Amino acid sequence: MNDVIVKLPYGDNEIELRVPNDNLRGILRASDTQSDVDEVEVVLQALQNPIGSLVLHSLVRPGQKVVIVTSDLTRPCPASLLLPPVVDELNAGGVSDEDITVVIALGLHRPLARSEIVQLVGAQVSSRVDVVNHDPANTVHIGTTSFGTPVELFRPLVEADVRICLGNVEFHWFAGYSGGAKAILPGCASERTVTANHAMMVRDEARGGRLQGNPVREDLEEGVEMVGVDFILNVIVNSRHQVTAAIAGNVRSAHRQACELVGVRSTVGLPERADIVVVSAGGTPSDINLYQAQKALDNAVGAVRRGGALVWLAQCREGVGNSVFEQWMSAAGSSQEIIDRIQQEFALGGHKAAALAATVQHAQVYLVSDLQTDMFAGLGVIQLADAQQAFDRALAGQGVGASVLVMPQGGATFPVVAADAELSR
Repeated sequence: MNDVIVKLPYGDNEIELRVPNDNLRGILRASDTQSDVDEVEVVLQALQNPIGSLVLHSLVRPGQKVVIVTSDLTRPCPASLLLPPVVDELNAGGVSDEDITVVIALGLHRPLARSEIVQLVGAQVSSRVDVVNHDPANTVHIGTTSFGTPVELFRPLVEADVRICLGNVEFHWFAGYSGGAKAILPGCASERTVTANHAMMVRDEARGGRLQGNPVREDLEEGVEMVGVDFILNVIVNSRHQVTAAIAGNVRSAHRQACELVGVRSTVGLPERADIVVVSAGGTPSDINLYQAQKALDNAVGAVRRGGALVWLAQCREGVGNSVFEQWMSAAGSSQEIIDRIQQEFALGGHKAAALAATVQHAQVYLVSDLQTDMFAGLGVIQLADAQQAFDRALAGQGVGASVLVMPQGGATFPVVAADAELSR
């Protein structure tokens, strides 16, 4: 029997996996753009042709305090590429470097060390303007949304005269899409604000690819409107983390156009679900920890039949990534126990454990990672160090004729089965 050699991202490297040709039904990839694109030119064109807004240098004036919000190292947002032209635009409008602050939107992630900040924003920007980590303990209460979320945002952000958001746009498993106003909420919010907003992820309407009627997205955008965003620069990156499209301008209309583009590029139609789906989180930074890598698994669920198997590759060189996530999984005696718990006491980190528990109830999960832990004992996740061994076990469990799909970039690929698309219309 002939085997197909499939290469899957794993950390900064790749893992080769042998899949029997007779079993392989396809390799699911988002529509990708090759590396012949001039990334700098793509970004400059977006800045010169904003959507629903004047060009950035026309929106500012000398003496104004400007905050630029950008993602941390867990996101494939190329801040070092985006920041220099944005700072140049501000300078062209009369804003001095001394009046510009870059805020790293951590949400509730760990703060970055100085060396990591330089790596993220680039030596040029880090030497010219002030760059600070968001501090969820240093926030200002500015109101309450109609969903009941208290809006508490990072003080330097609130006190700025002008706010600019950078980010990458991709499917988000409960906020619909990343990017846009999400840079500020949850990116620059208090723990109380993030918890209230994310508690709505358990609702059926909170799901990947949905904006209209999605309570999480609508709540965060309502909250951000209270402080205001003057301009965004969002990008779409390919599997090599190269910018293939950039959209700038109004926080809502520009973001929506970016989402439409992501929907076209990232949605992959399927005639039916497979018995086995092999999914990679996509390598660094998407598999930097289990907390981030779980997004790919959520996408892969849409491609596997109930009772099938998921082989999940995620290096997790920084471990689990969230103590509550780890505690909930370690303490659980079963997947149902976690699902029951999240309905009684929502907790950030616990929501990820609940999502993983729901996946386990749908399909057998085999995790290939560098993690050294026994926290999955009660949950039913089978952890193996070797990808080929994990796949071979999944194939043995599903039978020699099992159908197989492979997702090398799970976080950036959104499979949709034709029958499901019809039902959702």
